[in-house]
Amino acid sequence: MYLSQLWKFSRPHTIIGTSLSVFALYTIAIATTHSPISWLSIGQLIGTWIACLCGNVYIVGLNQLYDVEIDRVNKPDLPLASGKLSIAQGKWIVGVTGILAIAISVILGKWLFATVTLSLAIGTAYSLPPIRFKQYSLLAAICILTVRGCVVNLGLFLHFDRLFTGGESVPPSVWVLTLFILVFTIAIALFKDVPDLEGDRKYQIETFTIVLGKSTVFNFTRWAIATAYLGTIAAGILLPSSINTWFLTISHTGLLGLLWWRSQDIDLEKKESIANFYQFIWKLFFWEYLIFPIACFVY
Repeated sequence: MYLSQLWKFSRPHTIIGTSLSVFALYTIAIATTHSPISWLSIGQLIGTWIACLCGNVYIVGLNQLYDVEIDRVNKPDLPLASGKLSIAQGKWIVGVTGILAIAISVILGKWLFATVTLSLAIGTAYSLPPIRFKQYSLLAAICILTVRGCVVNLGLFLHFDRLFTGGESVPPSVWVLTLFILVFTIAIALFKDVPDLEGDRKYQIETFTIVLGKSTVFNFTRWAIATAYLGTIAAGILLPSSINTWFLTISHTGLLGLLWWRSQDIDLEKKESIANFYQFIWKLFFWEYLIFPIACFVY
């Protein structure tokens, strides 16, 4: 029972996203540096993964600690909101994972330490009063896209690049991935509040959904993701020396078509339909961290 609640507390879709990003950037680093896989690098990979998972739990857990009342309206099944985990237990989980994330990153290298500490600092400012950036729609979106879009991708690649080559440079392919994730994360950051309209309005959390309306945010989300796919296809054509152009083009065209087909079925008046589409967006996000390393590897 406790483990299942801990899993829910960790927000599984974010855990999957974090895990995929770590393994994807490790794979891309191997592909772009032409480095062999060694037991040392596998050990670094596992350590990096654990540090990032701990940081992930800290960030999402801290958010839940300060959103209990809101979550009782928007997400009543979450462990703290439902009472299946106590506030004291939540604080212990957040404290231990935060300390572990920093301690492990200190041991493994400066770029991982920088990635973890900056992510934790932004995550803390996002949720913790009196700063609490999540109260302000623009600042909340900037926090999410900065961590998911820039800090994680660039920081982790630099960490692995330094491990493999001793260098600290970012190749064009990683910039392409970073820009894709940056734009995609903007879409996630905007759409994530659409299912939570009722609770956010009750507790006066200013979100783009409240300011602009569900329909506007939904349409912007679709076009932002479409732009990310089209931009990546264009980059693949312009950077044929580092990415498999055909694989990148075909896969992203297919996912773009799937996005547009799936978006036709959403009912913005039904919370369940909105939530299902939000989870679908996360699945597209997951796919990118599977497809992009393959495009780099099979060149």
